Amino acid sequence: MTTLSSYLSIARDATRWRTITAKTPEVALQTKYFQTNISKVKSADDLVKDTRLFSYAMKAFGLGDRLYAKGLMKQVLQHGVGAPTTLAYKLNDPNILAFAKAFDFAKNGAQTTASASLVQTTVDQFTQNELEKGQAQQNPGVGLALYFQRKAPALTGPFSLLADKKLLQVVQTALDISPMTAVMPIDSQAAMLTKKLNIADFKDATKLQTFISRFAAQYDFKYGGASGSSSTNAILLGAAQDIGGGVNESLLKAMQAYRSY
Repeated sequence: MTTLSSYLSIARDATRWRTITAKTPEVALQTKYFQTNISKVKSADDLVKDTRLFSYAMKAFGLGDRLYAKGLMKQVLQHGVGAPTTLAYKLNDPNILAFAKAFDFAKNGAQTTASASLVQTTVDQFTQNELEKGQAQQNPGVGLALYFQRKAPALTGPFSLLADKKLLQVVQTALDISPMTAVMPIDSQAAMLTKKLNIADFKDATKLQTFISRFAAQYDFKYGGASGSSSTNAILLGAAQDIGGGVNESLLKAMQAYRSY
């Protein structure tokens, strides 16, 4: 299956895929531990000291690659998000900021983890992250596409895009931007992105889907052995057949949009 067809088969039935992921032994075991023990956490120090709870919460907010930074994350949670000068804002990482807003011990104290909404949100996000990770192990492009679908609508501008490596990778792939542009001054990178795309478009479901379709085609072109415009069309046409036969209207629009760039 192509990156696009694999992505669409999951995106169109996301609830079922999350349910399947949640029931896998490892995910179910970790989730049960989190649900059973998170209410015992009364402070940032408590959360960081329980490695299993801390790992679960961090992974839920896309911070699984920073589990080593316990001291830093403890400070982030202790300082809270009450002002733009706090550490959570200064680190310029949207995932860290979201984590700090969710586990706002500075504001809510010992009652932070008593929130049923917090627990459910964390479980849902952990499950989604595990789904994306599992798909990425089979095809990194699918994992990136699912991540982009989930996170891109919340982007506020080029700097928030530059702060998220996965989102930036999708955009760079879709627009054929060299990763070497990272050596440019940050303002220059932001200006370039502003010229090449309208980030506000990602709030529109149809435009978001078109962009992801373009990314998927480019991803397979670069890493899947396809070549030339005819191969790109074959990828998109094959994707339609893979998910039920025929070429639906959304894929035709994606193909037309891809040619227009």
